Amino acid sequence: MRVTCIASTTMGFESVLGNELKQLGMDDVKVMNTKVEFKGDWVDVCRANIWLRSAGRVYIKCAEFKATTFDELYEKTREINWENWIQKEDQFPVANASSRKSALFSKSDCQAIVKKAIVDRLKAKHRITFLAERAAKVPIRIQIENDIVILSIDSSGEGLNKRGYRAHMSKAPLRETLAAGIVLLSRWRPEEDVLLDPFCGTGTLLIEAGLMAKNCAPGINRSFSSEQWAAIPKSAWQSAREEAKSAVKQSVKYRIYGSDHDPKAISIAQKNIELAGLNDIFIQKRDIKEVASRFDKGRIITNPPYGERIQTVQEAEILIQQMGNVFLSRFPQWSYYILSAHESFENLFGKSATKNRKLYNGGLKCWLYQYYGSPAKSTHDRYKRGG
Repeated sequence: MRVTCIASTTMGFESVLGNELKQLGMDDVKVMNTKVEFKGDWVDVCRANIWLRSAGRVYIKCAEFKATTFDELYEKTREINWENWIQKEDQFPVANASSRKSALFSKSDCQAIVKKAIVDRLKAKHRITFLAERAAKVPIRIQIENDIVILSIDSSGEGLNKRGYRAHMSKAPLRETLAAGIVLLSRWRPEEDVLLDPFCGTGTLLIEAGLMAKNCAPGINRSFSSEQWAAIPKSAWQSAREEAKSAVKQSVKYRIYGSDHDPKAISIAQKNIELAGLNDIFIQKRDIKEVASRFDKGRIITNPPYGERIQTVQEAEILIQQMGNVFLSRFPQWSYYILSAHESFENLFGKSATKNRKLYNGGLKCWLYQYYGSPAKSTHDRYKRGG
């Protein structure tokens, strides 16, 4: 069976996610605002969940139609073959709804109408008067824009940023999917380029880069809600997981280094790195003023402290100035990819970026400042431990 899927992503990463889907061999990839549509079979749904690095979730589109009244919403929702997706004892919460520039603007009312329509459809099809909702969970999402309604089901469950390696803290300053997207944007070449994060915190950027270097699918060690669905054959999940396991590079050379001034963060990062099975990543406690490297060329990819992670605006500005002094004097030929929320970052850093891209980190507007260094010659033969 072929289905249309919607992979969600952070604003600014749509093209990155589109490239990921094309590399996975997905059909009819369409890049849109904060999402990418594609077509595939059951195995492709499983592969997308297991492999996508910059996606938030993978939804399966059930219907798209125009509705300007609640009666229209009800009738068109009830026409959908929900029984193909939802068994008579399955849970189907309608908890995710959005509406923009539409006559149906009340999200709570839309949720109630869609729920009622699905309930009435399932009762009729299963010839029952009560739905237990105690088995597998099939979450429903409503998106309405310009009076066009898209109804979809969430095949991921927990967000795809939940990789399974962050057992030592509940929340990271940088979401895993955002970190992965930044590394993908940098076009880092694992076997040729050194990668350094001098504000590594709990190691998210380093770990995402390490998983890429080993060609390790980010979702290889986690479960997904749709694994419990009757609609998706167990063989599809088995095939996708076997493919992911066989694709991991067991022996690959890469040089990934990280440092941070916070010893507690370094301790957590080390544990997360071990959980991810990436023991070749080297980290150490260093203040930004102490950061240096023996390599002439490479990439600095980092998310320096700002907002809630630093006490005052003045402290943040001093840190950016220190960063500029260190990077420009000690890493003159390196490329830099720096995520910052400070609108005067370039002036404080001391150099204009080659490019910048607006992104959102946990709802906070940021910019990825991209500084392109000289074309890199391979440093493969000169790798030594210690960065």
